[in-house]
Amino acid sequence: MRKRDKDIVQAVEKFRCLTRDQIAAMFYSHTKNPTTNCNYALKRLRDRGYIAADTNRTPYVYFPSQSKLKKDGQKVEHFLKIADFYLDLLRNGWKIRQFDIEPRYEGADVRPDIFTIANGSPFFVEIQNSVYSTQVMAKKIKLYERFYDSGYWRSFDWQPADRAIFPFVWIVGENTYKVTSDRFRIVQSKDVADLMRQVKPKRPAYEPVKQSMYSGQIKINIG
Repeated sequence: MRKRDKDIVQAVEKFRCLTRDQIAAMFYSHTKNPTTNCNYALKRLRDRGYIAADTNRTPYVYFPSQSKLKKDGQKVEHFLKIADFYLDLLRNGWKIRQFDIEPRYEGADVRPDIFTIANGSPFFVEIQNSVYSTQVMAKKIKLYERFYDSGYWRSFDWQPADRAIFPFVWIVGENTYKVTSDRFRIVQSKDVADLMRQVKPKRPAYEPVKQSMYSGQIKINIG
C-alpha cells in the first residue's frame, strides 16, 4: 500500500469518520486538483476493502471498514465537527503537538471531546453540536473541577518538569455560557479564529513543533 493511502486509512480510523473534503484538505491541499486526486485514492481504498462509505451523503462520508458507528447517527456529526476543528487549527497556523479524541482518564468522570497541545498550550476542548442549557454546562465544569481536585492530571506524561499545568477548558460553539471556575481558565469561542481575536499571543508553555499539515507526524490517539 502507498504511504499516503496508509495514512488516509489511519486518519479515517482515528477520527472515526471523515468526509471526502476533509480528507482532501488533510492530504491533497498541496496538489493542483485536491478533490480529483482524493476521489481516485478513496475509490481505490474502497474497492480494496480498506474503508467504507456512506454514499447517501454529499460529499461521501468515509468510515473504517469494520466500523460499528451508525452512519445516520448523531455521533457521525460529532466526529465530523472534531475533524473540522482539527483542520481549523491547522488553517489558522496552530502547531499541534498532540491531538487526542475523547480520551479517558483514570479517576475522571468527565470525558472531553478533545485533548490537544496546540501552539504550546494544553486544552480540553468541548465541541458543541447543539445548544445546551447553562445548567448542563455548569455540571460539566463541576466534573472538570472534580478532576482538577483529584490531582491525577499532574502525572500526565506531557507535563513540564518544573510545574504541573491543568489544561484550559475551551468551549467551541455558537452559544456563550455563563460559567466560571476558580481552579482553571475557561475560554469560549465560535471557532479558532474567534479565540485568536479574543486573546493576545503569550509565551507558550511548550515550544511549538514544526510539522506538515498531516503526515503521520502528529500524535493522534483515540480514547
